[in-house]
Amino acid sequence: MNRVGIVGTLGILVAVVGAFVSIPYAALILLALGLVGGIGQEPDLNVRVIVSAIALKMLAPAFDAVPAIGSYLTSVTTNVGALLAGVALCVIFTNVYKRTVGSLIK
Repeated sequence: MNRVGIVGTLGILVAVVGAFVSIPYAALILLALGLVGGIGQEPDLNVRVIVSAIALKMLAPAFDAVPAIGSYLTSVTTNVGALLAGVALCVIFTNVYKRTVGSLIK
């Protein structure tokens, strides 16, 4: 399994477990895993990752309407959104670096 697969699996595990039990610094862990997972992200997927991160964060509260398990679904979806936010931030920072510092070096 490659780095992205391991980081993704760990991130999903933290996101799901964090919905049921309190994990100290879970948001920080998810963000850090996302940043690591975003290193070397395929450029073809950049827009999808950024849009997915924004959409998950905004639409997660819609699950609150589901009886009995809605709060858990909202929590899992919010946590996965935090993981993808880390990936999206890494993609954005990489693009900013390439456009500024990268262009100065050439």
